[in-house]
Amino acid sequence: MVYTAAVSGASGYAGGEVLRLLANHPQVEIGQVTAHSSAGERLGALQPHLHPLADRVITETTAENLAGHDVVFLALPHGASGEIAAALGEDTLVIDAAADHRLESAAAWEAFYGSEHQGTWPYGLPELPGQRERLAGSGRIAVPGCYPTTILLGLAPAFAGAGEGPLVQPQDVVIVAATGASGAGKSLKPHLLGSEVMGGMSPYGVGGVHRHTPEIEQGLSSVAGTEVQISFTPTLAPMPRGILATSTAKLAPGTTEAQLRQAYAAHYDAEPFVHLLPEGQWPATKQVVGSNHVTIQLAVDEHAGRAVVVSASDNLTKGTAGGAVQSMNLALGLEETTGLDLLGVSP
Repeated sequence: MVYTAAVSGASGYAGGEVLRLLANHPQVEIGQVTAHSSAGERLGALQPHLHPLADRVITETTAENLAGHDVVFLALPHGASGEIAAALGEDTLVIDAAADHRLESAAAWEAFYGSEHQGTWPYGLPELPGQRERLAGSGRIAVPGCYPTTILLGLAPAFAGAGEGPLVQPQDVVIVAATGASGAGKSLKPHLLGSEVMGGMSPYGVGGVHRHTPEIEQGLSSVAGTEVQISFTPTLAPMPRGILATSTAKLAPGTTEAQLRQAYAAHYDAEPFVHLLPEGQWPATKQVVGSNHVTIQLAVDEHAGRAVVVSASDNLTKGTAGGAVQSMNLALGLEETTGLDLLGVSP
């Protein structure tokens, strides 16, 4: 069976990445491509790498233009998805790549995003415990943020433990992660100009104010079965795409590095897209660029009594569009890896 899919935000980085993956999906036919300010332009003028779709004309992002498709991908600014999604019928699978439907707590949404909460949809990170079952047959899916995808996959096995509770403690979890400039979207911003980004790194969202903080805490708390508190500091790296996250947490009493490694190996052994690297080999963003894969390595800092986990992903692929397509496959009953068998690009 072939499914029709419409993509909103087609002129942006996330929308363009969704289209790149769908163009190679054997069971998807791309329908309407929509945007706002670029409506009426040729897609090829804005996304020249999408050669098979170059002559498509971008239409206005409205519920009317998106209706009538089997699947609709919403790659819109935060706060713009709710109204459009509400106007689409229940027979349409709607996949939201923005944050509008990720958080379970209305209070957390209002505190970090400053608008009315639009409700909670099944969370599109299949590798978390129980998520595949929630995604199967779902008509609405909230795609995780790129940082949460990388960090949750990096820490989930430690908090899930090995049948006897978490292997790390739920407080004093410290995360520092670097992302490429594409994580901020395609709109022009002075601090993202090439001359500002090249040759240097800079922090942002410092002091627990980054909007992905409650999403990461929500995911880790669900896995751990208890409230997890994090300190998260994001940084901007001089690269177009990719995330490298270094996450540390205090070890639970008695936890050894061998137990941690065994838990991670068991958790990810059968996963097609998440890989615990051999001892001594560390993740790098170059390993995963353009792919739906995540690489992970861990160590125990005996001096500090902490687990150290490093994880790498492509923020636009597994961190956004790849996760969306992977979740779509599950919702439609397709093989989960369909259209996602792309390896990383090196060098």
